[in-house]
Amino acid sequence: MSSPGRTDRLRERLPRAGRERLPDGLTVLAVVVAVALVVPLTWLFVEVFDLGPRALELTVDPQTIEVLLRSVALVVVVTTASVLVGVPIAVLTARTDLPFARFWTVLTALPLAIPSYLGALAVISGFGSGGSLNTLLAPLGLPELPAVTGFAGAAAVLTLYTYPYVLLTTRASLLSLDTSLVEAARTLDTGRLGAFRRVTLPQIAPGIAAGALLVALYTLADFGTPNFMGVEVFTQFIYARYQNLMRPYAALLSLQLLGVTAAILYLESQLGADDEGAYASRGSRGGALIKLGNWRYVAALVPATVALLAVALPVAVFGLWLTGDGAGYNTGGLAFSWTYGWNSVYLAVFAAIASILVALPVAVAAARGRSRLARLADRLSYVGYATPGIVIAIALLLASLHGLPKSATELVYRSLPLLVFAYVVRFVPQAIGAIRASTMQVDSRLIEAARTLGRSRLGAFRAVTLPLIAPGIATGAALVFLTTMKELPATLMMRPLQFDHTLVTYIWKVREAGLYGQAAIPALALIVISGLSMAVILSQEGSNT
Repeated sequence: MSSPGRTDRLRERLPRAGRERLPDGLTVLAVVVAVALVVPLTWLFVEVFDLGPRALELTVDPQTIEVLLRSVALVVVVTTASVLVGVPIAVLTARTDLPFARFWTVLTALPLAIPSYLGALAVISGFGSGGSLNTLLAPLGLPELPAVTGFAGAAAVLTLYTYPYVLLTTRASLLSLDTSLVEAARTLDTGRLGAFRRVTLPQIAPGIAAGALLVALYTLADFGTPNFMGVEVFTQFIYARYQNLMRPYAALLSLQLLGVTAAILYLESQLGADDEGAYASRGSRGGALIKLGNWRYVAALVPATVALLAVALPVAVFGLWLTGDGAGYNTGGLAFSWTYGWNSVYLAVFAAIASILVALPVAVAAARGRSRLARLADRLSYVGYATPGIVIAIALLLASLHGLPKSATELVYRSLPLLVFAYVVRFVPQAIGAIRASTMQVDSRLIEAARTLGRSRLGAFRAVTLPLIAPGIATGAALVFLTTMKELPATLMMRPLQFDHTLVTYIWKVREAGLYGQAAIPALALIVISGLSMAVILSQEGSNT
């Protein structure tokens, strides 16, 4: 998904004819839509006012500070570890003669399709005394694998499922690298390591920073993995306070979490993660690959080991559950029903459709318009994407409780439309980015030709623009569908009381009951559905190449 900063630069390169002035109506609609996505978050400030002087006292409370520092520490550790894992794999697959490089690229990117809390579930039940893997290895006489829990366990699991962000952004930078600079450094008797440190690393640093930003935001917002691993972080702390009816306190903590998010975004802006050099180069691309010689197959163990832990391990553990006694349908009175899967798909489809409808005016206005209002609408829409899901859920729940008349509250509070709206606020930037990128590729002369044939602006959009941006719409819808299927905190907190479980809420329920085997079917179903969504995204990207 392209960021607003890169979009602005690409827009400046477009011929002036391609930046036609849109009617004010579309721009105003885009602004109204973007503001509607952001306004509910302001209710957090309203709720905090109820605390009065106690707000400062609670802010500096030792327990609050402790949880805050633990959350920041987890972000730092996971981000650093993801860079240490993602950058070497990116270099191996993009700049060396690693055997089956394309295969390893796809395989090491797959963890993005697996929710990290499923990885945590697999690690908890697979390792340690009585774990699924230890039970399997016992007849072989192999030593027992130690339990993996706590802070170290949460950091390890989050690293395994977030490093692909760094891998993909770094790899993109390496593929667009001006290799003539590296070759020039080599001619000056600089070794490979020296050339990488002095030439390559500064050019790909913005790409690394961009991936690290995504890792940091994901880690800060993650709710399920630390909870499963028994680590109290900010998201879990907020959830507990809200469930105990300490809503103003939960709102205050949510604002603090937003403050940390803003600090991360500020650090990213200072590091220049949006620097143009990370994604484009005017010099020669490609160049000779680094020859690994006899180390080629040894180097292949790096992506193989990571993929084994991140992909094969959870699939194997869930498969053991499925074939074992733990997957019985009536264990503990928590029988699995495929209705839960249908509920997940139902919500995800509606979220995808709603997101596309919301994204279209914002994306088209941003891609074709020149006004500051259009750019403002585009940037405002990204606020929700940078906001943790639990914060969005609390803001919307509080707004529906205290910001509406009583008759409206009864209809809106914890309703399906409100839940779908939460998904839209959280994930619509994914759709906007995909649609905007496709719209910017449409030749404005085709639109002008349609207008000269008597079609209205709307008619020209339907006849010319819409068919051409269909792949972008499909990609955006698939992205929203995928992330909605995996979203845990918003679904857990906002699911209507009369609405049955979804896959993620059922997994949460059986995990709380200690019935890990019951999670086998929904966990595998989530992985399969996520994989299919990724396949749709990749196929649409392929149609644009």
